[in-house]
Amino acid sequence: MSAEALIDPNDYQAPKTYERFVEDLKRSAMATGKPIIDPRLFARALSMDLQALAADAHVHRVTLSRAQGTEKLQGFLRDALQVLRAATDINGDFRHALFWFRNEPISTFEYLTPEQLVSKGRTQDLVRYLQSLKGGAAG
Repeated sequence: MSAEALIDPNDYQAPKTYERFVEDLKRSAMATGKPIIDPRLFARALSMDLQALAADAHVHRVTLSRAQGTEKLQGFLRDALQVLRAATDINGDFRHALFWFRNEPISTFEYLTPEQLVSKGRTQDLVRYLQSLKGGAAG
């Protein structure tokens, strides 16, 4: 498969590493000629349905297919990637970070999940929290 080949989001599964996930997103962007994160590929990697992704990003579901480049949607996707990167840096396991992002409530944030926090625009609070955990683990 060439680097230009389009990735089919319907067959996509989360890779083992964050780096590979970003490479897949880049490959998808290059194949379409648009420097944007493919929301369908992102949703598939996180086992999200498109309606849930649209709700998290505060956009209409139609936006995911007709206006993928909107700043609101792309901003949410970039913020989610930032959190996933930080979480992967702490534990070294991208798939664990995916599970954590979607499912684990954080007591410091009133038991909201990371996904909910990003949706509420609290990405920087969450990243600072993760950095403090990493700093504490380092000494």
